[in-house]
Amino acid sequence: MFVLPAAAIFIVFLWLPIAKGFVYSLYHVDFVHGNTFVGWDNYRTVLSDRDLLVAVRNTLYFVGLCLVIGFWVPIFFALAVSELRRFQGFVRASAYLPNVVPLVVLYGLWRWFYDPVGPINAALQALGLDSVAFMTDPDWSMISIVLMETWQQFGSAMLIYLAAVLSIPKDWYEAAEIDGAGIWARIRHITLPSIRNLVLLMLVMQLIATSQSYQSQLAMLDGGPMKATLTYALLIVKYATTKLEIGAASALGVLMFLVLALLAVIRNRLQDKGAGA
Repeated sequence: MFVLPAAAIFIVFLWLPIAKGFVYSLYHVDFVHGNTFVGWDNYRTVLSDRDLLVAVRNTLYFVGLCLVIGFWVPIFFALAVSELRRFQGFVRASAYLPNVVPLVVLYGLWRWFYDPVGPINAALQALGLDSVAFMTDPDWSMISIVLMETWQQFGSAMLIYLAAVLSIPKDWYEAAEIDGAGIWARIRHITLPSIRNLVLLMLVMQLIATSQSYQSQLAMLDGGPMKATLTYALLIVKYATTKLEIGAASALGVLMFLVLALLAVIRNRLQDKGAGA
């Protein structure tokens, strides 16, 4: 009885739209004159679109950058904060503050940071370096978005890792110190093996989250410059809102759903393994 309201909301606002997405992918959707069954035509349309390969490549590039640049940041900070003997609470709160910044403020703030005459380029010029066209150079645009999202989101992940690190029995560290183990030896032989399953779980969750990213690419650059930030999810949004091809957008969504469902299965197995350990 207590679960029914939550289950009803879950079904109506999540599973029902997913089911409709599968159905709409087989139709030409027209909310005025009615839908027309077109079979696999929507899939043929999106699979023959040149922007699809661009979007897939950009998405993989974005996911890779998030792993290389952003994935290790919260782990590093969690390990560093766990070694603090004072001001640990202040550091935790400071690290989480970027998560509560409204997105509108966040995007405006970082567009100012990345401006040709903004503070970042001013600092580069003060050091005798050339300014960087963060927003107009295709080579820098995706990197700029990854840096922004890493700054905003690492705090919540850091707190999860920190909780795991602090749950490790202190007796292990004391025994290691008696045996002469330094800080790096303790991290390598005690901390990292103890949080290994959590790291794998967070890795899969980040893969799922970053593969669906489109908000920052849309708000900051609208997929530009030269489609350098056109991700797969943003291509779905453009099909639905710009081209008004709901059926084709649904077909793209179904393809993404199948890939993410596979990642979700992997995530659940890792979670079960971690719970068993």
